[in-house]
Amino acid sequence: MHLVKLACERPDQLGRSLSQWDCMELARQLEQEGMVERISSETVRRILEHHKLKPWRHHVWLSPTTPRDAEFWARVTAVVDLYTRLLRSDEMVVCMDEKTSLQPRPRTHATRPAKPDLPNRVEHEYRRAGALNLFAGFDTRTGRVYGQCYERKRQREFIAFLESLDAEMPAEITTIHVIGDNARPHHGKQVREWLQSHLRFVLHFTPVHCSWLNQVEQWFSILQRKRLRIVDFASKADLQAKLMQFVAEWNEAAHPFNWTTKSVAKVMADAVPAAA
Repeated sequence: MHLVKLACERPDQLGRSLSQWDCMELARQLEQEGMVERISSETVRRILEHHKLKPWRHHVWLSPTTPRDAEFWARVTAVVDLYTRLLRSDEMVVCMDEKTSLQPRPRTHATRPAKPDLPNRVEHEYRRAGALNLFAGFDTRTGRVYGQCYERKRQREFIAFLESLDAEMPAEITTIHVIGDNARPHHGKQVREWLQSHLRFVLHFTPVHCSWLNQVEQWFSILQRKRLRIVDFASKADLQAKLMQFVAEWNEAAHPFNWTTKSVAKVMADAVPAAA
């Protein structure tokens, strides 16, 4: 029981300079305190396993600075309704955000493909060659992605992206619901003025610290895993070309993400149980 007590306390509070416990350090602590003359790390592991304790792991959580009040739930409900209800023939929902600071990182030696018993081999050294920002919009009903790359992330670039969407969308679509976060470039004065002359665009903002509510983030995770896990591009132009190629290949077999009110309610219950 003393071992369980140790595992449930922060090492710093016991005068140890450790970020978290592991089995070897817990065994060492027990011996230093004189609780046992000798104990193996494997014995410690078995005891902790019995109590379902893994103090060497950690999970990041966020203490919200904005209240989970009626306004918060109203905004979540409004976004979920756009994801799940039957849309009219003249409206669509596009989730948009930016994947920022994408660097080409050209390697000093070419990346080598996998061989039997060998994985892909990537040169450790690389050159810095600037960075790009990918602006992307995800159509929640078809899964189609709209993408543009820009050098910077400002209201000017956001408006340029909206104008590219405006040019691509059929004229019969008279209402385009755009889901975005609360970043300044999304709701500044220039953007508000642009929206006044482009009435078919309606912006909806997710609550603070609710990036998971934006479906384009799911697509960004696919992009990261399939295209950006190995970062080795000859230049910014090469990086941009490969990103646009990935978007085009995705759109050849695009699919939406299956969101339901039940699945969202489950996530919300796990994320903010106090509010439930």
